[in-house]
Amino acid sequence: MTPFGSPHLHLRKTDSTNDRARELAAAGAPSGTIVTADEQSAGRGRKGRVWSAPAGSALLFSAVLRPLEREHGLLPLAVPVAVCDAIESVAPVETMVKWPNDVWIEGSKVAGVLIEARFPDWAVIGIGVNVSIEPAEFPDDLRWPATSIGHGVRVETVRKVLCAVLTSWTAATPEEILAAFRGRDALLGRGLSWEGGEPPAGSGTGAGVDERGHLVVELEAGGSVALGAGEVSLRVAAE
Repeated sequence: MTPFGSPHLHLRKTDSTNDRARELAAAGAPSGTIVTADEQSAGRGRKGRVWSAPAGSALLFSAVLRPLEREHGLLPLAVPVAVCDAIESVAPVETMVKWPNDVWIEGSKVAGVLIEARFPDWAVIGIGVNVSIEPAEFPDDLRWPATSIGHGVRVETVRKVLCAVLTSWTAATPEEILAAFRGRDALLGRGLSWEGGEPPAGSGTGAGVDERGHLVVELEAGGSVALGAGEVSLRVAAE
C-alpha cells in the first residue's frame, strides 16, 4: 500500500502538475510523491482538453504510483471513486462518476482525472477539483456545466483527505473497485452516443461497466457494446 503525500512539491504556478510529476517519476521519485500548484497555465484533461481555474480556488494535484502491477488495471475507476469519497468527507454533497473520469455534483462537473502511465514502471495520477470557484468565474465555452465543492471548504483540506483515500483505493481489490464505481455510475440508464472505438459510432443506453472497466452500452437496435476509455468521445443525452 502506497501512502500518498510525501515527498510533496508545491509550486505557486506551473504549466501542468502532471508534467512536473512525470519528470519526477522518470527521475525515480518514490511512490506516493505528489505535486500541487496554486495555479497552472497548461492543465489538461482527456484528449488534450484545457483545464484551468483561478489561482488558489482548485486542488491541482498529481501523484506518482510505482511500480504498476496487474491489480492496478482498474486504476481509472478507483481514482474517481477516491475523489468522490474525498469530496463527500469534507462537504454535505452527493457525488457521482461520469465514466470514465469526471466527478459530478447534481449533474455538474466538480472534478476530473487524467492518468498517464509508463507500464510497468509508474503512473501519474492527475486530479483537478473545483473547490471554491464562483459560478461567474467558469469559462463560457465549457463542454459540460461546472460547479465547485463550496461550503467554505479549503483546498488544503481536500488535499489531505484525498491523499488518505487514494492510499486506500489504489490498494483496493477489483471487486471493491467495481462495486464502488457501479454504485456511483452517473451514466447508468442514460442515453449516450459516441464516436471512436468499435463500432466507430453509435448510440444507446448506459448499462454499467464490465470487469475490465469498459463502458457497456445497450444498443437501440438490440445487443450491446463495451467501449474503452482511450478510444471514445462520449456525449450524454440531457435528462
